[in-house]
Amino acid sequence: MRKTLGEILIEDGVITEKELTESLKAQSKSHLPLGQIILKKGIAGEADILRALSKLHHMHFYERIEFKNHDEIFANVPLKLIQKSKIVPFDYQDSVVLVAVADPTDLHPMDDIKIFLKDYTVKFVISPETEIDRIIHGHFDRTTADTKELMDEMVDGELGELAEGFENDALDLSNEAPIIKMVNVILSQAVTERASDIHIEPFEKSIVVRYRVDGILHKVLSPPKSYQAGIISRIKIMSNLNIAENRLPQDGRIKLKLAGKDIDIRVSTIPCQYGERVVMRLLNKTDQKYSLTTMGIGGIMLERFKKLIYQPHGIILVTGPTGSGKSTTLYSALSELNTPERNIITCEDPVEYQFDGISQMQMQEKIGLTFAIGLRAILRQDPDVVMVGEIRDEETARIAIQASLTGHLVFSTLHTNDASSAVTRLVDMGIESYLITSTVLGFLAQRLVRVICKSCKKAYVPDDKELESIGILRSELIDGHLMKGEGCNACMGTGYKGRMGIYELLEMNNDVKAQVLRGSDSNKINDVALATGMVPLRGYGKMKVIEGFTTADEVLRVC
Repeated sequence: MRKTLGEILIEDGVITEKELTESLKAQSKSHLPLGQIILKKGIAGEADILRALSKLHHMHFYERIEFKNHDEIFANVPLKLIQKSKIVPFDYQDSVVLVAVADPTDLHPMDDIKIFLKDYTVKFVISPETEIDRIIHGHFDRTTADTKELMDEMVDGELGELAEGFENDALDLSNEAPIIKMVNVILSQAVTERASDIHIEPFEKSIVVRYRVDGILHKVLSPPKSYQAGIISRIKIMSNLNIAENRLPQDGRIKLKLAGKDIDIRVSTIPCQYGERVVMRLLNKTDQKYSLTTMGIGGIMLERFKKLIYQPHGIILVTGPTGSGKSTTLYSALSELNTPERNIITCEDPVEYQFDGISQMQMQEKIGLTFAIGLRAILRQDPDVVMVGEIRDEETARIAIQASLTGHLVFSTLHTNDASSAVTRLVDMGIESYLITSTVLGFLAQRLVRVICKSCKKAYVPDDKELESIGILRSELIDGHLMKGEGCNACMGTGYKGRMGIYELLEMNNDVKAQVLRGSDSNKINDVALATGMVPLRGYGKMKVIEGFTTADEVLRVC
């Protein structure tokens, strides 16, 4: 008898029987495929679902596709079929064409592609839709190209001539096809390479374009200085900024569909010595999934954090520097609590992602809508759960405390280096110690570390110096090894692909409360928290190094 998808997932240890039962109940109401329900709940990842589907349909699963060009064969397949159906040929060996599909239950496009490849044997494999999109946009969609290839085509060519002809008219230059093409390629390739930010930086004789991937900046190209005005003007036009103003900072927004994904781009420009500098933050609405179980919080810490967020009232503060994933943690907690029985309202600056079932308010300080005013207004909307993007001042902190005292659960963030420092930060703002101990449930400090690439992951025996640097005993190692990435095409030679969080959770227990009421400094509060069971950031990172998720260098880099 043929097994079901749910049975295979249980066999693989991906989900439990209880999670399957809950997912089947949800499926009966929504009529979505079971795999989509499980993904939406955050119980399993896309790769786990596709791996199970490959077993169900007796097909191979390719998490990463290595494209081998055979234009004389692949040209037989219409581009519209490839783009519409998310089905792509990627290799040819011994009269067999390998074709990747994202949905093995959609048989019509699979039948169609067999007709166009009737002279060959067609073998189908399953691959993530994002990977299929990467191949389509990288090798089949002729409107995009690699940035380096584009530069090779344009240097001393059409763009060089344009730059000379329109040297004094940036608006004319920004509307020329080569400039438009270059900006489109910069954006498209950033999405393909999973960049979170694009930096366009002017220097005396050139401009540099860099992508931030997994928290690290990488230089991708350096166009000649003559292209600068056109590129920056084109970006300004796309984000509705004042093209004539180059003396003041400006902020804008672009909404695009790139590589099959809905992308929201926040644009910031500032005047520098050699021209305007542009930074674009890419928010990928299509791929973003918010779930506590997929963020790196695990074991006892996950149980403790869930216990806190299900409290009826109180304040939970997430701390860490800019770019440490605080907003993602807050969104994941709200996603966990997001049910029809709860009224959840947020005030954010900016609203990065939209959620069904959650009311989100955009702060606008220019017109006087600050966090404090927004939070006051929210409390008149009968909320159960409130999220404040950031506590920046005493007024906002006091309103948040008042909200928790009147029966609301409040989430917010603070910019501090660790969990215990958040207490002294609130005291510095002017908040009394007794209010902190009576309202705050806990502080979650966090950092983001890069995850070792699965495609080139390799075990090695570390030396004593490396183990000593992070405090790992050789007896703690699994089989005497640690893991590292050697570098491959999948991770652009870095050895890392993706990021995960490392955390420390300071719960406001009686011992910690006593120290806060005494006015103890952050070091003393930290010592007491450690004595009562708190795992420090570096200690949590050490566990992830031993488990083979990241490296000692990464943990030491961030904390």
